[in-house]
Amino acid sequence: MEQDNNSEDDSVGPAEDDTQPPFPLGLYSEAVEVLWQVRTQRRQKEPDLPETVTRLTTPEGSVVYLVGTAHFSDSSKKDVATTIRAVQPDVVVVELCQYRVSMLKMDEKTLLKEAKDINLEKVQQAIKQNGVMSGLMQILLLKVSAHITEQLGMAPGGEFREAFKEAGKVPFCKFHLGDRPIPVTFKRAIAALSLWQKARLAWGLCFLSDPISKEDVEKCKQKDLLEQTMSEMIGEFPALHRTIVAERDIYLTHTLRQAARCVEAPPTAEKVPAVVVGVVGMGHVSGIERNWDKELNIHEIMSVAPPSRLGRVVRTVLKGAMWGLLGYACYRASKGVGRALLSLPTVQSLLQNIRTPSV
Repeated sequence: MEQDNNSEDDSVGPAEDDTQPPFPLGLYSEAVEVLWQVRTQRRQKEPDLPETVTRLTTPEGSVVYLVGTAHFSDSSKKDVATTIRAVQPDVVVVELCQYRVSMLKMDEKTLLKEAKDINLEKVQQAIKQNGVMSGLMQILLLKVSAHITEQLGMAPGGEFREAFKEAGKVPFCKFHLGDRPIPVTFKRAIAALSLWQKARLAWGLCFLSDPISKEDVEKCKQKDLLEQTMSEMIGEFPALHRTIVAERDIYLTHTLRQAARCVEAPPTAEKVPAVVVGVVGMGHVSGIERNWDKELNIHEIMSVAPPSRLGRVVRTVLKGAMWGLLGYACYRASKGVGRALLSLPTVQSLLQNIRTPSV
């Protein structure tokens, strides 16, 4: 059974104000109706949309225009802008969660700097937010994004910033964050791997260095570059692919269907079918299509199972080796981060316990 999760909790923008408007209520209502009519007139009934757009419908008659994007593509930004301007949506949903919402308002220069700068503060924040193992793995995955950023000189998330900007120009358009929270994704991903698999994945991410061109990005419009790179890296780990890609397909499908509920049309508050634009990586489009008409279990993909007793014993025995490997991987990802990691009180305490024989 699908969880009844109100996606408006993840909306972005000014909160609705229930106070009396600063002018007569009748005039206010009339202005609202006029704006609604203006948007209705601008909305194209049969829009000529880019090939990257997939059209989905609900039993109530709502329409979702799903824009498949490449996260490092100027062309994708244009596709998003073209779609929003043509369909004048009630809701825009993007493949972001509240932990990544800051990228919507940062300028390109700041984002480029942030993407390339993996420092002690980021390591500590990731560990505090996700736990030690998940936090370190998040830093290594950020290194993949930073590698692409450095190769292309282009910050990620341009299509999401474009969607945020264009949504602000559409009367009554809401902006929703549609992705599963990062901490849940990383904790489930780490829980799905053995210690040996974690070590192999960390090693592969650490030494990622293949050159990438802007032409490569545009060739990957049928499969997002970042997700393609990740798919190549995690191809040996089906469980990791399931948690990072397939489960998020389910979550994105859920939030898109929530956004596609009927909306109230002024002045009578009559319920009418909604128009939604979803902006997601191209790698998620096929999964969303497959899940669109299925019953979804959101509770199942939001929980993190505790480790078994055997898993705890094995993890204790091999933890020292894993710390060394992941510390070195982080060092390779950014100079000095490995040394900073080894200076953390938690790591020093663990190393002391390893060196001190039990009585």
